[in-house]
Amino acid sequence: MVNVFITGATGFVGSHIARVMLDNGHSVRVLRRSTSKLDALQGLEVSHAVGSLFEVDELIRHLKGIDWVIHTAAVSEYWRSSKAEIYKTNVDGTRNLLLAAEQAGVKRFIFTSSAAAVGYWGGGRSAHEDTYFNIDPKLSPYGHSKFLAEAEVYKAIRRGLDCVILNPAVILGPGDLNLISGSLVVELARGTSPVMPQAGGTTYIDVRDVAKSHLAAAEKGRTGERYLLGAVDLTHKALWKLITAVIGAKLPVIPAPPEVIPVAAKLVDWGRALGLEIPAEGNQLRLSRRHIYFDCRKAHRELHEPEITIVQSIRDTYAWYKAQGVI
Repeated sequence: MVNVFITGATGFVGSHIARVMLDNGHSVRVLRRSTSKLDALQGLEVSHAVGSLFEVDELIRHLKGIDWVIHTAAVSEYWRSSKAEIYKTNVDGTRNLLLAAEQAGVKRFIFTSSAAAVGYWGGGRSAHEDTYFNIDPKLSPYGHSKFLAEAEVYKAIRRGLDCVILNPAVILGPGDLNLISGSLVVELARGTSPVMPQAGGTTYIDVRDVAKSHLAAAEKGRTGERYLLGAVDLTHKALWKLITAVIGAKLPVIPAPPEVIPVAAKLVDWGRALGLEIPAEGNQLRLSRRHIYFDCRKAHRELHEPEITIVQSIRDTYAWYKAQGVI
């Protein structure tokens, strides 16, 4: 049995990782705030360490006797958060946890980064683990923050800490309480997303395959390596069509050609500046015109071959939201 410490376990990805670790006979301790909602951990036999990523001495105490740290906690809802909050949690928080892990004698540190921290080729070419981050930080503060957090991981590796980095693409699947990527399924089911994108696309993977990849990374990932996690490449238009077909919803009727995206992004910027609650962010729309795909074959070979199809992932996501009364 391995003693595993998971940050972000009250969230979407972290809770699935906790379940996989428990299913494989490991002991799990989760870091959470005193105010954290525990819905995602219902039925899971985990121990709780109440604290934060900004109290290093307390983190050292919580990490005593821990073999593996799985660091998934992050500010990923970049359209709901300030840039200062994104960088503080994603960069400073990661640095603090790495320092605490070193002091506590942790054996292995798995950092959940993001495919957003990897560079972009364009022209239909897929980026790989060695593609350097080349996106304007103003367009992707979240991706830039994860890129900087990875730099902290590499510093810790040079100091002697055994670390592996995982870079998931867009994650679908049941359990997305905060409606991050799952919001599209909800909006299409409700009929509140009338626009059909005509450009752009990216790589997708089910959260359960992401969780199994974390277990595999802890067991056999190579120290200092970066692994992109993804299962299928889809254009946004293809994804919209697939979701509506799977859940029996109507396709949006208003086409959104790429040339209107900059105008829409500017309108979103203005609305947000006026304090309107808009479930999107201008730069997010600007990036959506691009075809940003990732070559994930390295993780398939060395860690875990995705098992859940995109159709099954959509079906399970929809069923979960229905069971929760969201749709």
